[in-house]
Amino acid sequence: MADLAAFPITQRWPAQHPDRLQLYSLNTPNGVKVSIMLEEIGLPYEAHLVDIGANESWTPEFLSLNPNGKIPAILDPDGPGGQPLALFESGAILVYLAEKTGQLIPTDPAARFETLQWVMFQTAAIGPMFGQVGFFHKFAGKAFEDKRPLERYVTESKRLLGVLETRLEGRDWIMGDWSIADVATLGWVRNLIGFYEARELVDFDSLKNVPAWLERGLARPAVQRGLEIPARD
Repeated sequence: MADLAAFPITQRWPAQHPDRLQLYSLNTPNGVKVSIMLEEIGLPYEAHLVDIGANESWTPEFLSLNPNGKIPAILDPDGPGGQPLALFESGAILVYLAEKTGQLIPTDPAARFETLQWVMFQTAAIGPMFGQVGFFHKFAGKAFEDKRPLERYVTESKRLLGVLETRLEGRDWIMGDWSIADVATLGWVRNLIGFYEARELVDFDSLKNVPAWLERGLARPAVQRGLEIPARD
């Protein structure tokens, strides 16, 4: 097993179990993608809380692993070829963990690529658009007199929810079976109507399939655990 002490990030967040995958995260919509995934697949790991409110993701140690300064990131001591692998970007981490364990991604090539397209749909559209709604509806952008940015992102978020609503017609999960597509998306929908307080703004209760899908997902024990990891003080 590789010596993780060679990675500067372990100087700030020491590994108590260096034989396990190391997760550097916070339970934000992006962060919980990986903690939920790890809970679902049962891979041993050690979680380290990175306080983004204290700018810990911009410290030299964290930037040595992710130069983009964003959570989550992982350090797997048992990566490809038995060598350690440092990885950032939540979507890439989900794909890596799915392929490493053979879980939550179809083995059929066509279905695999279809799953990946829905993961990319979340990372490229749902995440950025829902995040902008949060900024302009609840956070600093709320004070802006010009409401056109908020209206733009609300309109687009409603459209994206409509895409998801159509996809879920006749399906329990985005791919029929629970997969990384659901893991990627669930936390963002939960955040939009909960933490961002945009439930009425995006007409969430006018939907049928998305609320039922969200309720099913949140009922999963691994999801419930993952939403609280890393534990905040």
